[in-house]
Amino acid sequence: MATRQVLADLVAAFAQRTGATAAIESVGGVDAAKRVMAGEAFDVVILASDAIDKLLAAGRVVAGSKVDLVHSGVAVAVRAGALRPDIGSEAAVREAVRSARSVSYSTGPSGVALAKLFERWGLADALRDRLVTPPPGVPVGSLVARGEVELGFQQYSELINLGGIDVLGPLPPEIQITTTFSAGVCATASPEQAQAVREMLAFMASADADDAKRRQGMDPA
Repeated sequence: MATRQVLADLVAAFAQRTGATAAIESVGGVDAAKRVMAGEAFDVVILASDAIDKLLAAGRVVAGSKVDLVHSGVAVAVRAGALRPDIGSEAAVREAVRSARSVSYSTGPSGVALAKLFERWGLADALRDRLVTPPPGVPVGSLVARGEVELGFQQYSELINLGGIDVLGPLPPEIQITTTFSAGVCATASPEQAQAVREMLAFMASADADDAKRRQGMDPA
């Protein structure tokens, strides 16, 4: 889901250049990986780099076709107009988490990393009853906007275009969690479609795509 908007922008730019179009289906990363692993027919898959590696190992992504596209960091949000806790340092973020009535993070790789961070801070037990886990594909920011969550952690790209929230900023560098999103040609693609995918991915990985990535809160890979 973190790549939904940037992919929409890049597909549109590629179509304008070449006339070739692609239909992108954006779902939670766990669901996407399961569907590709199960052999559902797709031409290309875009997921966190380690998830692409697993699909490569299983033969569901064509060997040698992996392309790194973007680096994406985690940001913190509260409901629009709510008190804005300090998140300028690791200690400040720990205190904000400790004090929050409810906390939420995504089910993707950044969520796994945050769970480990909270455990390292000694807050895992204290948060157990205050942790709100969104269903796959449901943005944490939407729960924050509705007032169901006081403090939300999610990919910056998923928060910047969402109404009803105030984005406090990215996690400080010492605890920032960066996910690399990569793409690969699916084994179910026909030879013709596989070639079309390679051309599209070459564009998406080129410098011509850098501005679109930065506009959506990501860095070129």
